[in-house]
Amino acid sequence: MPTRSEEEGPRKRKSRGILGKFHRTGRLDDETESSKPLKQKYTFVGQLKATIFCSPINVLLVMVPVGIGVHFSNVSSIGVFVINFVAIIPLAALLSYATEELALRTGETFGGLLNATFGNAVELIVSILALTQGKVDIVQESLIGSILSNLLLVMGMSFFLGGLNRIEQHFNVTVAQTASSLLALAIGSLIIPAAFESYAAKNGTDAVQELNVTKLSQGTAVLLLLVYAAYLIFQLRTHIEMYNAPSRKGDKRKPKPGAGDVTRGFAQIGADISVGMGGANTQETPMREPEEEKEQPQLHLITALLTLGISTAFVGICAEFMTDAIDPITKPCGPLPRTFVGLILLPIVGNAAEHATAVTVAIKDKMDLAIGVAVGSSMQIALLVIPFVVILGWIIGTHDPDMNLAFDAFQVIMLFVSVLLVNYLIQDGKSHWLEGVLLLVLYVIIAVAAWYVPVTTREAQNAHLL
Repeated sequence: MPTRSEEEGPRKRKSRGILGKFHRTGRLDDETESSKPLKQKYTFVGQLKATIFCSPINVLLVMVPVGIGVHFSNVSSIGVFVINFVAIIPLAALLSYATEELALRTGETFGGLLNATFGNAVELIVSILALTQGKVDIVQESLIGSILSNLLLVMGMSFFLGGLNRIEQHFNVTVAQTASSLLALAIGSLIIPAAFESYAAKNGTDAVQELNVTKLSQGTAVLLLLVYAAYLIFQLRTHIEMYNAPSRKGDKRKPKPGAGDVTRGFAQIGADISVGMGGANTQETPMREPEEEKEQPQLHLITALLTLGISTAFVGICAEFMTDAIDPITKPCGPLPRTFVGLILLPIVGNAAEHATAVTVAIKDKMDLAIGVAVGSSMQIALLVIPFVVILGWIIGTHDPDMNLAFDAFQVIMLFVSVLLVNYLIQDGKSHWLEGVLLLVLYVIIAVAAWYVPVTTREAQNAHLL
């Protein structure tokens, strides 16, 4: 017979269980509330400090008003060029910082597209201004130079610096293959008009030849704009999940063994021997690197957009003043060849924003964003900016010469070799520092060739317009 105390035991335990249920529920509610991420508060002072102190190089921001001031003073053109050149460097750093802030919210794919768009705004503004003044050769050289700078210099530095402390870095294979196909189409759209012009020169008058090349270029430009629109739909709507798929992070290079590592190595050998002698219960614990904490944005969305827009505007202003002051340092008045300035020097400055962003995120192993900035910017120039400038020349009636896609053969050949090498390197979705060296070496070879290339008759006639 169960005693009274034994009968009360379960009832007491039951009552305690009910109370315990309430207590546990309260604790669960507290844990749930504590686990909820707190909404980050943004203050004006905090965002201002985060923007100004995001990079030590922002000390050079004082050169921005100085560069604008010397442009309207009696300072020599060389001084105006140097000061505005230095002023673009911190502005590019601000562009890079604002792009990273936006990428934390929108993902690396859209962040790279946004940075490429704002970075190419400088090239587009300069091209429009030069086109309205009839400087067609300058437009062609600067746009080809921008593509070369993004593909070889920007991506080469990203691969090299990002791969120094990692065995390999990975990025989206499908995205890379799509980029390769679009780059091949872009170079084909320039080779065909150049070949058509060369063939037509042997079978017609100059006037008929130029008219036919212009008509071919205008039709091709319309098709390229449609292709770029289709690419945006493919990237941002129909296949957005594929573009936003995270890539595997690269393994960091193992450091050289030290004294402590040797001791741990002997201990591991002893553990392996014990396993081999029958220690079946001994388990090997894999060494795992601590997971990186997810970065949190430091700027409000509106603040990041304003920083991006204001920085882009000042980059355009300083780049324009620097371009206006470049006459004294170019031949025949100065020591630098005109082709070298158009293909190498000006694009490096114009692509400073993309360069800073791509290298910074590549070091952090965000290769999808780095590829999106470098290759995406090149595709945007080839499929959007160049066709748009051709259509704009058609609308405003630019003549003698017409704005068409029949670029100089030397420029087209350099672009073809560059796209060929880039396609080989990115089609496997992996990169390392040696691939960066290959891209940088090819860029140096092109720079040396641009230094010694002879000036064409058209360039000699328009040299004073640079």
